[in-house]
Amino acid sequence: MVSVIIAAHNEESVIERCLGALHRTGTPLQIVVSANGCTDATAELARSLNTTVVERSAAGKAGALNAAEEVATSFPRVYLDADILVPHGGIAALAAALDDDAGVLATMPRRRVNTAGRPWAVQAYFRINQRLPVFRSGLFGRGLIVLSEAGRARFGVFPDMIADDLFLDGQFAAEEKFEVPEVEVVVEAPWTTADLLNRLVRVRRGNTQMRRATADRSGTGSVRPSDRWSWLRDVLLKELSLAPSAAAYVAITVIAGVRSRRTSNRSWGQDASTRIMSQTAASVQP
Repeated sequence: MVSVIIAAHNEESVIERCLGALHRTGTPLQIVVSANGCTDATAELARSLNTTVVERSAAGKAGALNAAEEVATSFPRVYLDADILVPHGGIAALAAALDDDAGVLATMPRRRVNTAGRPWAVQAYFRINQRLPVFRSGLFGRGLIVLSEAGRARFGVFPDMIADDLFLDGQFAAEEKFEVPEVEVVVEAPWTTADLLNRLVRVRRGNTQMRRATADRSGTGSVRPSDRWSWLRDVLLKELSLAPSAAAYVAITVIAGVRSRRTSNRSWGQDASTRIMSQTAASVQP
């Protein structure tokens, strides 16, 4: 048995597809949906699909994860975003790749960012983003992380911060994390440049908060530093044809950085565009 935790805030547009994919994955699962601050039918839909539901009145992803941990009973432990569809056999493959004896305590799938139908600026940004080495070695940016029991024992509760996946990434050394290449998840890109900027502002704000909180740590439990020149060193200088995309990437990154310093909002702030637009696209597919 594997325990899957889904922290869900107003996810009625995607939760049925997410849970349906989990039930078809071919692995016995204990699924816990932590519905927090929901004003829609997320909890009701989850209950209708043979799922344990924890309801909290307050919105907040860290609190939602911690509440779900109180009822989750099995290992490996899976942390899944509600807008991610797990492919058949995906959980089993990720769980099988864990090996406490070999020191592999955390696994993650390969990610593919879907930019179809998005404006040029969004597509250009992700042409660079998808090539950054950090997104091949880090636990973040995939919406799916699997920990062994020993891996989960690395920490107590999730801190009350936005960047939960960056927090998890910091609990493990590079050799303790493993990307399982045969398991791929599709991450939906924002549908507009404004939506992309808003997402990046939230990510930067959460990452900055997490780095400040762990600034006095080193090794396990610390947060990896930001590599501001990876786009140039690891991407553009190896593919000069990506220069126009790199220009857009830098411009968007700089704008997001400036905006992130002007706001102190700590809300979850999910990207509603990927939920609404992707659900619309799915509904018209034959």
